[in-house]
Amino acid sequence: MSYRLLADAVVLAHLLFIVFVVLGGSLVLLWPRLAVLHLPAACWGAFIEISAGMCPLTPLENAWRQAAGEAGYAGSFIEHYLLPIIYPVGLTRDIQFVLAAVVIVVNLGIYGWLLYRWRRSPAVGEGVGGQKTTAP
Repeated sequence: MSYRLLADAVVLAHLLFIVFVVLGGSLVLLWPRLAVLHLPAACWGAFIEISAGMCPLTPLENAWRQAAGEAGYAGSFIEHYLLPIIYPVGLTRDIQFVLAAVVIVVNLGIYGWLLYRWRRSPAVGEGVGGQKTTAP
């Protein structure tokens, strides 16, 4: 497999991860056990935005692009691929804080709703109103 294909695969994985971070909470509404994967991913995404850190996938992609004889790029994945589409002017610290806040607020809302729903649902073996059910 060529290094260019590997770099392209990293870009695709990176984009899917970002989509999962932002929208994965909605999948948790359907499959609550997915929270085990989504919560750490959402925390990582918010941390990277708040700290202005660089995701480890970006240097990996750049290394494979350079191994394929292409030029790498400076900056982050978001700055290189998504920023020109979403924010044509450029990424600032304020925008990074807003992105992190969106991830946090959306996911707090979703997980808050799940917690509320979980607390209101009857436990196993209980009927409506918390009354014990008996087998026929």
